[in-house]
Formats: sequence, C-alpha cells, structure tokens
Amino acid sequence: MQAALVVEHQPEARARRVEAVRMAFPHAEVQAAGGCGGVAPAAQRRFDLALVDLDGPGGGGVTALHALRQHHPRALLVAFSERDDDDQLFAALQAGAFGYLLKSASQVDVVERLRRIAHGEPPLSPPVARRVLNYFSSGGPRGFDCERFEPGAVALNPRETDILQRMAKGYTLPEIAAQLCLSRHTVADYVKQMYRKLNVSSRAEAALEAARRGLVK
Repeated sequence: MQAALVVEHQPEARARRVEAVRMAFPHAEVQAAGGCGGVAPAAQRRFDLALVDLDGPGGGGVTALHALRQHHPRALLVAFSERDDDDQLFAALQAGAFGYLLKSASQVDVVERLRRIAHGEPPLSPPVARRVLNYFSSGGPRGFDCERFEPGAVALNPRETDILQRMAKGYTLPEIAAQLCLSRHTVADYVKQMYRKLNVSSRAEAALEAARRGLVK
C-alpha cells in the first residue's frame, strides 16, 4: 500500500483515520480531505486505498464513493459510518465499497482490519458482516441490485468451496488457515483464485454467492 486518501469531515476523527492508516501501512503516503467536497482536488493523485466518511453534511458519502470508483477503479474503498442500516450499507456496497467499518470500532480493531487487506480480506465490522449475510441468505434486501453480483455457474474445487463456506460463516482468514492446517498465505491465494472465478471483489459478494450455493443457512 503506497498511497491512501482519508475523507472525514470531523477533524478529530480525520486525525484518527490518518493515524490508523499510518499504523497499518507505515510506508504509505496519506492525503486527507475535510469532507466530500474536498474529494475532487485531493484525489487528483493516484492512491491505493480510500477511507470515506458516509456521515458528512449533505449525505454525499455514497456519491463520493461512486466518483472515486469511477476515476480510481483499482483503489480499495472503505466506508466509515455510525450507521449500519440497510439503506446506507447496501448503497455503499453498490457504489463500490470494498469494506464497511463502524465508527464505534476501536482504533486497534480498525488498524487490524486494514492490515488484513494485504491478505485479501475485506474490512467489515462484525455487525455489518452478519447483516450482509442475513440479508443475502434471505434473498437480498429490497432494492438491492443482486444481478450486479451474479457470477454465473462457476465451478469451484472442493478446497475453494470449503473456504467460501467458512468465510460466509464469518471466520477470518487466519482462523480458516488454522482450521484447515494451512498457512495464511495459502488461504489468501485460494481466496484470490476464488474471487477471480466468481468475479467478485469483497467478502460481502462472496457471502451472496455462498448463500446462492446453499453453503450457509
């Protein structure tokens, strides 16, 4: 991770986000914007990761995600919010968010979840991951564009299927590695292969596919 962008309208929270990125990725250059209005000028330079506040004045966080995704398609976008309600959560996922973290999370938890990005694990706060899985298992929330995530009839090998099922149940990659007596890097490689096969880019999308395959109830 070489460059990151932090978009947060509250100065104290913005400083914490910048600190979290620097702790997770000590060599990354971090830019900061004081709100969604500052996204355009701040995002002129290339970045690999963006932490985006969804709770700023005017509710422009999801719009900012769309804009960042359009102009920086390879960047990983992580949404931050005080809310985990369905409308905002799924709007953020549809806008291209790779992760969704609650502002109530501790700084230690945020840093750890950001570090896991290097192993292919999307940063999702546990309540968010449970909500996503519950809705996907019940057919998806009203108004959610499930066709966007339709991966088609793609065959996975038994190991990939096993890992997909465990991911959908909420296990982290280190936990899965321990359960299967594999290294974390080996599991991460399986996850990357699986994501490519399914044409997905996040744990949330993978959970949807696991539900469709009947791997979780």
